[in-house]
Amino acid sequence: MLELLDPDEVASSDLVDLLAAICDVPSVSGDETALADAVERALRAQAHLEVVRDGDAVVARTTFGRSRRVVLAGHLDTVPLTAEPNLPTRLVTAPDGEVEMWGRGTVDMKGGIAIMLALAAEVGRPGREPGVDVTWVLYDHEEVEATKNGLGRLARNRPDLLAGDFAILGESSNNGIEGGCNGTLRVEVRTTGVAAHSARSWTGVNAIHAAAPVLAALAAYDPREIEVDGLVYREGMNAVAISGGIAGNVVPDACTVTVNFRFAPSRSIAEAEAHVRELFAGFEVVVTDAAPGARPGLDAPLAADFVAAVLGATGGVPRPKYGWTDVARFAELGVPAVNFGPGDPALAHKDDERLPVARLAVGRDALRAWLLGASTGEAVEARDGA
Repeated sequence: MLELLDPDEVASSDLVDLLAAICDVPSVSGDETALADAVERALRAQAHLEVVRDGDAVVARTTFGRSRRVVLAGHLDTVPLTAEPNLPTRLVTAPDGEVEMWGRGTVDMKGGIAIMLALAAEVGRPGREPGVDVTWVLYDHEEVEATKNGLGRLARNRPDLLAGDFAILGESSNNGIEGGCNGTLRVEVRTTGVAAHSARSWTGVNAIHAAAPVLAALAAYDPREIEVDGLVYREGMNAVAISGGIAGNVVPDACTVTVNFRFAPSRSIAEAEAHVRELFAGFEVVVTDAAPGARPGLDAPLAADFVAAVLGATGGVPRPKYGWTDVARFAELGVPAVNFGPGDPALAHKDDERLPVARLAVGRDALRAWLLGASTGEAVEARDGA
């Protein structure tokens, strides 16, 4: 089905078939090259786009000389496949009659990628010129540690390619708008003991037992809800892994509890780290990964226009993004950004990851109307009539 990414087909191919084609190309983090190659071929054939390749990231830009530029971005990679068969994709009719596409990546976040790819081929053609200049950024290595992130690499090497007045991440949001995101901090809380034969355990000190206060503190932790620029973010502190011991008859002399702290965007990384160290005072705490959150940025003019266009007629309101997304990278560059994509974020990374396919057209039409400079009423009409 990779032929659906051929240049002549991108603008006209059915969004459902396009999503299947994108998902069915293997693209677990570190294995995005084949999909990036297909995306690059499709975008280079569009006369209205300038295309730059950086590793497995593809950037395409319109150059109409507009006074404002919007960046639409999404990651090409997925988390690994599981024992449950979730590729190739398949269409399933739900009990309520809604047709869903099941498969790894449908939610996180190739539904958004399919919309972006279709619009990149359409918006900018003669007679379909946008009201703003547009940059499309499709990048690699989002689902792994922050140091490998393709958008982060672009920010370091070619920040000019990410310049804009407003950015939209195609991360799943049920076609609603989710502002900002929580930050994330991962640490290892380490305990030590004295190794001994388990038959003579009184001669040693069990490092796993010494981790009990760490687990107790996590079980008792009361996460805060914090309002930031009108949106309420919920924090979370959880053990995500524990390791220790070398054999079934040895009292372990070392144990590590890996803890992930999701913190509101009002906290800096340094403040988040200080909070974790305070909670685990007396233990060795080693930071292994960290990324800042992003404030909502909904007061930016283009952000306000986008919110009015997408949510105005329904009376809906923007929501906070609890998970970390690359809106944080745009925030660091001074570009306000939101999350807007067709999938249900609660289904991301699950064995039953699936997307109601009707949402693809809804998201595409809302973005298309807004990019083409439609008035608020016209944009909402396009969204509701999809």
